Amino acid sequence: MKLFYQTHSPYARKVLVMAHEAGLTDRLDVIHHETSPTVRNDTVFEQNPLGKVPVLILGNGFAMFDSTVICDYLDGLHDRERFIPPHGPARLVSLRWQALAQGMCDAGVAARYEAVRRPEALRYPAFRDGQLDKLIGAYDFLEHEAGIESRDAEAEHVDLGQIALATALDWLAFRQLPDFERGRPRLSAWYRAFLQRPSMRATAFVGETVD
Repeated sequence: MKLFYQTHSPYARKVLVMAHEAGLTDRLDVIHHETSPTVRNDTVFEQNPLGKVPVLILGNGFAMFDSTVICDYLDGLHDRERFIPPHGPARLVSLRWQALAQGMCDAGVAARYEAVRRPEALRYPAFRDGQLDKLIGAYDFLEHEAGIESRDAEAEHVDLGQIALATALDWLAFRQLPDFERGRPRLSAWYRAFLQRPSMRATAFVGETVD
């Protein structure tokens, strides 16, 4: 399988971290592709009409896109404990963490456009501030969330909600968006513990978006 990837995308990294945790990396040919809303990457567009990564191309040429869809597919290819819990409270918590992580990344991307990427004369500070408020609210929510304990991040098995959250937080730190560690000791300890997992150490963010 081919994985169209980007070394500074939190969405793509979520897929690759899960592949490491599931023991599937030897089945993936990881290919970096630069994408942005303003520069067309024809190779990516041929596989995903939205022009975004990650994209997983199966052996028969079928292309899957959206990180959550790809992770769901990969979760059926290994013989370990499922990364998306199949039922019960664990499933609901994992799905909620995935949704929160996705929303945090979306808000962070939007805030960066208004702070550093859009031409200065066209920036909308009120919109930026609204996105930053979402991040702060998410940080505070997580500080009091059940399961945010360093021992959970160090467990032999983690689920996709934890992976999504860790990769989102690490991207927010990478892009120097509002600090989620200050004044949030439980969240900080959980994040720092998760960073030590081999899957995270093997997939560190690097690079800048090229417009």
